[in-house]
Amino acid sequence: MQEAKKRLLIIDGIVNLLLGILLLLFPFGLAPLLGVPVPNNHFYPTILGAVLFGIGVALLIDAYGNQRGISGLGIAGAIVINLCGATILILWLLFNSLNLPLRGYVILWTIAIVVLSVGLIELISRTWEN
Repeated sequence: MQEAKKRLLIIDGIVNLLLGILLLLFPFGLAPLLGVPVPNNHFYPTILGAVLFGIGVALLIDAYGNQRGISGLGIAGAIVINLCGATILILWLLFNSLNLPLRGYVILWTIAIVVLSVGLIELISRTWEN
């Protein structure tokens, strides 16, 4: 596997793992601490957290599994997930009044910019081509 592609898979995997962990911690009072919207029910944030964590694991399997003949999500899938997720988050931040404290907006904008940047770097560097 090309080193640049492997590096991007690892970075993307780590970002997804961290975002997944953040969402999995919502039932333990993390949302108010971060200043992000507090859901009435923690079902959807934890399910999304589990999905993001799984995506992170799949990306790391893709980065490290080739030697063992296994593959994970793949870079093309990661690009689509990153661009879709970041775009929707940005649209929420731009066009909806979330009434969040400043730290909430800072955290959400940071997540949106990091995820969008990773997706764009993966897309522009053409790592999805063989």
